Amino acid sequence: MPQLMTVSGSTLVLAGPAPYEGAPGARAPRGPRAKSRRAAPYRRLFAVPGARAFTLGNLVARLPMGMFSVSAVIMIAGSRGSYALAGAVTATGLAATALVAPWTARLVDRHGQARVAVPATAIAVLGSLALLLCVRLDAPDWTLFASYAATATTPNTGGMSRARWAHVHRGDPAALHTANSFEQAVDELCFMLGPVAAAFLCTGLFPEAGTLAGAVLLMTGVLIFSAQRATEPPPAPRTAVRSPLRSPGLAPLLAVFLATGAVFGSMEVVTLAYASGLGHGPSGGAVLALQAAGSGAAGLVYGSVRPARSLSRRLLLCVGAMTALMCLPLLAATTGSLVVLAGALLLAGAATAPTMVTGMTLVQRLTPEGRLNEGMTLAVTAILGGIAAGSATGGWLTDHTSTTAAYLAPVCAAGLALVACTTKARLR
Repeated sequence: MPQLMTVSGSTLVLAGPAPYEGAPGARAPRGPRAKSRRAAPYRRLFAVPGARAFTLGNLVARLPMGMFSVSAVIMIAGSRGSYALAGAVTATGLAATALVAPWTARLVDRHGQARVAVPATAIAVLGSLALLLCVRLDAPDWTLFASYAATATTPNTGGMSRARWAHVHRGDPAALHTANSFEQAVDELCFMLGPVAAAFLCTGLFPEAGTLAGAVLLMTGVLIFSAQRATEPPPAPRTAVRSPLRSPGLAPLLAVFLATGAVFGSMEVVTLAYASGLGHGPSGGAVLALQAAGSGAAGLVYGSVRPARSLSRRLLLCVGAMTALMCLPLLAATTGSLVVLAGALLLAGAATAPTMVTGMTLVQRLTPEGRLNEGMTLAVTAILGGIAAGSATGGWLTDHTSTTAAYLAPVCAAGLALVACTTKARLR
């Protein structure tokens, strides 16, 4: 069940930076505000009433985003004996999500999170349960495609959480920067734990256990999250605002997301093939988890520092660092050591979270007010499209060259992201 990230209900375009201590003309904060300024960034983040409650519900709802695809592949391949069929079914879900997600995001913008998220999640959960039953009852193959396509209504739980942070911390860019960094670290954590949990449930209990557990967690988490109404952004009525695609600077930014997604997709396929070629196939997932760990740790550190004011320059630096660090796995692959490769991936992941955090903040700034869910969904759809293209490219290079040479794919994809950042049409 593919997941997307969206943001709604903020006024970041109009919000200026909050005055900081020591700035010319700025008054020294007193009382509780002074203590808040001196507190650690993440402590300040969760000082808002209701922040911990909606974060807990969202964590429960987001864990399945790393479970559903793995669970579906194990369940379908084990029952039908075909990884090709399993891959085609999950690809269908991704394509359906790309079509449905913008409409779901627009409804969230227009009617509010609770009114849309709960029924949309219920439809997606029914799709997961239908897939489970079709596999269990040995239904025709076409029913698997139809069932998994129904999961495309899954709301963007991570994006809705970002929307709440944008709402409660509106007018405070520093706190919003910390919040976006925290959310990116949570994404990485879910991608680390989700596949492990899915594999354990499907192999340790029964093949359908991963899908069943993911559906229960998703529904439960969304219900808890939606019940926290105090922090929910207000819905935006229908407006005549232009499409986010027509916003100046957004198109090249989407190209950056597309290329970054290709980095992720190609790195995953090539690393799994490399580990398998060394006779350590089961270790491939653990090695990839190190890349996610490096990214998550970097995201938390990135959120605790005061970033540069120029977002476009910050993005350029982040993508440049990502391009340079993606050369490390290519160099490590020449050693023929999985341990060396694991260390290289840990370091290479350090630049991906800052890149994603900065890119998502730019999307928030560029997208017209009232269309933020749609703008963020377009960004994540670009990432998913890049993942699909990167996976295909990485697999082709692995089959026709070597697993070592195939590590050129993520390097070239990162280079394309860097080119997109330096075009004349980039963000100002």
